[in-house]
Amino acid sequence: MMDITLDMEQYDCPFIDTTDDHDVSFTTLHWKFDSHQRELETRMVVEGESRETLESGLSAVQEHHNMCECALFKKRDDTAVIRTVIGETDAMGVIRNNGGYVTGPFHIEDGRERWEVGFDDDETADDALAELEVNNEFDVESRTSVAFDDAADVIEHVGAASELLEGCRSLSAVERETLTVAARKGYFDQPRGATLQMLAEEFDVSDTAVSKNVRRAERKVLRRVVEALESIE
Repeated sequence: MMDITLDMEQYDCPFIDTTDDHDVSFTTLHWKFDSHQRELETRMVVEGESRETLESGLSAVQEHHNMCECALFKKRDDTAVIRTVIGETDAMGVIRNNGGYVTGPFHIEDGRERWEVGFDDDETADDALAELEVNNEFDVESRTSVAFDDAADVIEHVGAASELLEGCRSLSAVERETLTVAARKGYFDQPRGATLQMLAEEFDVSDTAVSKNVRRAERKVLRRVVEALESIE
């Protein structure tokens, strides 16, 4: 099996158009494709740079000409959960027509979308990518051959993987960015490659504020890691 991560720009996707014009991001919680109606139904988390940008992003995606249905489930501060139905995009059709399947959640931000898709073999994957290139722009971020034993291991421990995924999803936008920058700058290394003062300067906040953000993010993620480890054992 072939697992491929794509950095995708579709020209007929309402979510990509919206993030191109507004400082919001979309991440799928659940998705279902209706092959009869050729429509994709999703539950999505929408995050904005502020409550105002969230509101403008929600209005834009609801009014997009390729949006069939869009309903708000809940909204708090700069985050919302919505249910959407859109028609099959060109890229969706290419993946499906070539026997491809979605292997992970979509994430859309800054006019780009991360796709995790799978194919049964190399040749099929190559055919799909060649066809996909006709009406879409994309970069292949990774391409991995997944052995049967590895796939079976993932399936066997899907509960643990879900725990880790939920831990990541539980982070606020600020917590996620703080944890990412801290890790990349070497804050967790021994010896440290970055100090709290350096992180505070990076985000233009106080040492106390950045420390709280790091600790909150650590607690959320580590709690899920422990639960995942217990399920594996």
